[in-house]
Amino acid sequence: MSEQEHVTLQKIISLTKRRGFVYPSSEIYGGWEATYDFGPLGAEVLRNIRNLWWEEFVTKQPDIMGLDGALISHPRVWEASGHVESFADVMVEDLVTHRRYRADHVIEESTGIVADGSSPQEIDDLIVSHKIKSPAGNPLSKAKSFNSLVEVQVGTVENAKTTAYLRGETCQPIFYNFNLVRESMRKKIPFGIAQIGKAFRNEIKVGPFIFRTREFEQMELEMFVHPREADIYFDRFKMWSLEWLKSIGLNSERLRLRDQEFKERAHYNKIATDGEYNFPFGWKEFMGLHYRGDWDLKRHGEFSGENFMYKEEETGEEFIPHIVEYSIGLTRLMFVLLMDAYKELDDRVVLSLDPRIAPYKAAVFPLVRNKPEIVEKAQDVYNTLLRLGISTDWDDRGNIGKRYLSQDEIGTPSCITVDYQTLDDNTVTVRNRDTTEQMRVPIEELDELIG
Repeated sequence: MSEQEHVTLQKIISLTKRRGFVYPSSEIYGGWEATYDFGPLGAEVLRNIRNLWWEEFVTKQPDIMGLDGALISHPRVWEASGHVESFADVMVEDLVTHRRYRADHVIEESTGIVADGSSPQEIDDLIVSHKIKSPAGNPLSKAKSFNSLVEVQVGTVENAKTTAYLRGETCQPIFYNFNLVRESMRKKIPFGIAQIGKAFRNEIKVGPFIFRTREFEQMELEMFVHPREADIYFDRFKMWSLEWLKSIGLNSERLRLRDQEFKERAHYNKIATDGEYNFPFGWKEFMGLHYRGDWDLKRHGEFSGENFMYKEEETGEEFIPHIVEYSIGLTRLMFVLLMDAYKELDDRVVLSLDPRIAPYKAAVFPLVRNKPEIVEKAQDVYNTLLRLGISTDWDDRGNIGKRYLSQDEIGTPSCITVDYQTLDDNTVTVRNRDTTEQMRVPIEELDELIG
């Protein structure tokens, strides 16, 4: 059996709860469907991924800048974007239990037919022709559309509240702020705007685990380009996004790009390609590359009266910029990374996370707890690493072997042990998570080795 074949969904769920990565939200009240809180280690992993993505796709790029848009925009934003009218999944209901399901998921799980993007009538025809039942084995209702936007009531007076929406995707503030960003930052086409933030969708089917939730976080980059350059940027983003995933440790054999069929595409997409990972429950999408054309700016121009026409200074040509989008789910990516990093090696569980993503870069152990001078020296090393900004754990529980296993399970790359020799020559033992090899290192060189 290969290292990866040991991983199961249940093992990841158990590990992430037990070790402080992911908790069921509101658990003391019985939990709440498809909502999760990220514990101390999960919060660190998410922060590390955010920082790495932003550094690669924004900080290092001369033609890409960031934005942090509002969660609640004017309701007309979502009318212009097409979400009020078209942001819907097709739903069916179990006529006995009254549980509701995404129709395409029920059909695919029952027959293997990909029905994403099918109309309610097409869904009904498939259910009849293949005699499809609900997961509980009961008859299904007629299919109907179900809008995924999450409504909120905004206002201070009960009878004067306005219906608005929590954003269904993070990119709309990028689009309606296009002119403001271009003018204030003095940018010429082509240039990009990126954002990391929360989005909300009233999903019919959720799970498994944190793969599909109603509240999630996206990392998105919108590139505004001349129409003739769209293909160039689309191909560039495909290669760039895959290379970045490999650079943070993902196994390329479990990654693939899949072009969406026409009926799968969102209403705004001319071309759409999914980045998928081979989970234990099959190939599933966690990243998207989209050529959105001029749909977004044109629609916001029509609904707001804003002029989004761009004029090239050199040629005088006028056009509405086209948009090439790179979007990746932050929480889904964390799920992918945990799945990919999980290994069972002999008598230990190891999360072989890239050191830049691991919640702790190092852990410091005193060899024994009954020697004050060793404990004090270990605390000095621990505090020094913290002052240097290196995320470090302290562990003085039980025997040293159990401490190693505990740190392996949460992905800590280096374990530093302060022992009797440290008191003589100011060196410590550093153990490597992946190889278990140990070496003596002067304390003053730790920041260079670990940081």
